[in-house]
Amino acid sequence: MLERINYYAAAPDAMAILFKQESILGEQFSGIPTLGMTILELVKLRVSQINQCAFCLDMHSTQALEMGETYERMIALNAWQDSLLFSEKERYALALAELLVAGHSVDDAKYEEMLATFGESGLTYLTIAINAISSWNRVVKVFKPKVGSYR
Repeated sequence: MLERINYYAAAPDAMAILFKQESILGEQFSGIPTLGMTILELVKLRVSQINQCAFCLDMHSTQALEMGETYERMIALNAWQDSLLFSEKERYALALAELLVAGHSVDDAKYEEMLATFGESGLTYLTIAINAISSWNRVVKVFKPKVGSYR
């Protein structure tokens, strides 16, 4: 495979924006009671599965395991709708991720359910997190860092 450019070096200001966003999301997900870091990592994994981003799957499965996530839940993530391993809150987050990555809008009934589940700030940060990992997936799919090189 062709060695690709170092996108961090090629656009440091743009990359700084993405890293700042990650920092803010991490702070908010750990601080908003309706969210939590488990939901953030599950969403990152599921979106990366949908977008077929091998590097991000490697990174976020490693991070999820370090945070105490189980292999069983990570394996079941691709079929979360049929698994009893995920909480109602996790199911709402995963459903929103799948809707947005597929380019669908959220109908009023689903919006009200998600708003009741996550609250205003939680739903907003969750939506931004889904957008953020989708953005990372797209960057990585162009520049293709070596899978397994995370850390």
